[in-house]
Amino acid sequence: MKEVYVGKTKNVYDLENGTFRLKFKDDVTGENGVFDPGANSVGLSIEGVGRVNLKMSIYFFEKLKAAGIKTHYVSANLDDCTMDVLPARPFGKGLEVICRRRAVGSFLRRYSAYCEEHDYLPNYVEMTFKDDLKGDPLVTKDGLVVLGVMTEEQYEAIADMTRKITDIIAEDLKEKGMDLYDIKFEFGYDDQNKVMLIDEIASGNMRVYKDNEYIEPMALSELFFA
Repeated sequence: MKEVYVGKTKNVYDLENGTFRLKFKDDVTGENGVFDPGANSVGLSIEGVGRVNLKMSIYFFEKLKAAGIKTHYVSANLDDCTMDVLPARPFGKGLEVICRRRAVGSFLRRYSAYCEEHDYLPNYVEMTFKDDLKGDPLVTKDGLVVLGVMTEEQYEAIADMTRKITDIIAEDLKEKGMDLYDIKFEFGYDDQNKVMLIDEIASGNMRVYKDNEYIEPMALSELFFA
């Protein structure tokens, strides 16, 4: 097993059998010792957060597998906080895909002249480059195609999968009395250029409310598995 990447919250190892292993860590992003899932640097460590993130990822990856949605997930081991995955190529130097169901966060800051906080959004999909120095800039479909980051077909596949996955997660949360406002995903593609969901599906990647009150990521994980 060879270490190939050290990330903010996960390390990646090549198992040399055609799959890779993600090691979930207790490091979380934030600033000045305060947990912030939207921050661009590791701010602190929270004991057990790696296991919690993996547990939620397993839950949803298994659900998506049953729904016939392609992901990189193969198997996982909660005891050592690892998940084995299929190889996937990233889009460009890294791309994040956000699905928005309510007007909050950066969407509200950009478009507050046209909407009110918590206004309904019909699974609005937008994409941003992973670029800490530039503040993860938004990029359009045409921009992604012109820059050679992806094809039009791949864009449409990602947008369609994003909406389907979001609906599955939102319905699950609704059954638990919670409301999904927005969620962030990462996608890659295989040797046949087929799109697949990669990385994780954890509380730190979604904004969830209960009784119109925002739920902090760690509290969300506890509520979810209560």
